[in-house]
Amino acid sequence: MIEIKEVKSAKDIKAFATFPVKLYKDCPYYVPSIRSDEMTTFDKEKNTGLIGNEIKGFLAYKDGKLVGRIAGILNENENKNATEKMVRFSRIECIDDIEVFKALLGAVERYGKENGAEIIHGPWGFNDQDREGMLTWGFDKRSTYATNYYYEYFHKRLEELGFEDESKWVERSFTIPKEPYERIERFAERVKKKYQLVDVADTMKVKEIIKRYGVKLFDTVNEAYGHLDGYVPVEGRMRDGVLEQFGTIVNPRYISILVDKNDEVAALGVCLPSICDALIKSRGKLFPFGFIGVLKSVSKPKELEMALIGVKKEYKNLGLNALVIARIQKNIVEDGVEGIESNPMLESNFDIQQQWKFAENEIIKKRQTYKKKIGSLL
Repeated sequence: MIEIKEVKSAKDIKAFATFPVKLYKDCPYYVPSIRSDEMTTFDKEKNTGLIGNEIKGFLAYKDGKLVGRIAGILNENENKNATEKMVRFSRIECIDDIEVFKALLGAVERYGKENGAEIIHGPWGFNDQDREGMLTWGFDKRSTYATNYYYEYFHKRLEELGFEDESKWVERSFTIPKEPYERIERFAERVKKKYQLVDVADTMKVKEIIKRYGVKLFDTVNEAYGHLDGYVPVEGRMRDGVLEQFGTIVNPRYISILVDKNDEVAALGVCLPSICDALIKSRGKLFPFGFIGVLKSVSKPKELEMALIGVKKEYKNLGLNALVIARIQKNIVEDGVEGIESNPMLESNFDIQQQWKFAENEIIKKRQTYKKKIGSLL
């Protein structure tokens, strides 16, 4: 007998936040989320991801034991102009039991149906800065901080329940050259002069960049990524929350912020220091000692995660991405960084896939979202 319980009390929230760590306790590839972030998932005051979103969380119990969790998300921006209203499933973690999967996803279906949804799809987060996509290949590779690990049975159970393929991503591992790619540097220098661009990351501190260009950074990101699957614009308080987190885990040597003669952000690129080892060691807890490992990882990283490269439409296909890459790769080589891995890149994003032809790399993981009509799990 499986019992589904809606997350309401402080006890429920703690159970929801800590269940993944227990599920993956013996898995070397799992990277826990920051515990404090998990604890604020349902807090509208602290979680800026909830702006424009409604959420319900559910816990699954079998014979009195906690065996799974899931969240249902109604995204205002996604449904505003949609022909079919959607409900997202998110944060799905459970034991390998088809009945548990069915009960958890059924709870999200009911939540969606009560609010007029016709399609259930996921795993999607609150926005594009949240974790999204289910691992379907590369189960023997460690997750990044920005992605969820999933055991191999997860995607198989979804397919058994009638879910169909939706959006697909790949993740790449890059070989770091002994010397920066000279032809990229030469081309980048020509682009810089031709379009009168300045990289403010060369001279400004991260806090100054955020203060002066924070809004413009997300204007460029929203414009560059707005046409992609499932993208939700990051604006207002949601943007401020992302920038606050960005300021704590970014190292200025691995970012590029290109500003044109009108002081507009023409392009940007961000690689984040990997804090995975520190989070694994602390099981996601920053206090009392976990933050020390995180700070060390940020200041002197051994590995990096490629977060994004965005170019404003008016500068698209003019080579600005080469200029972004040139600065970051030069510092990577100089600092002796040992590894760099991309976060998910949409297979349908032709521009970003073509962008890496010059660099030695390999696809090491694949992930995707799934969708189905609401009804069969109710």
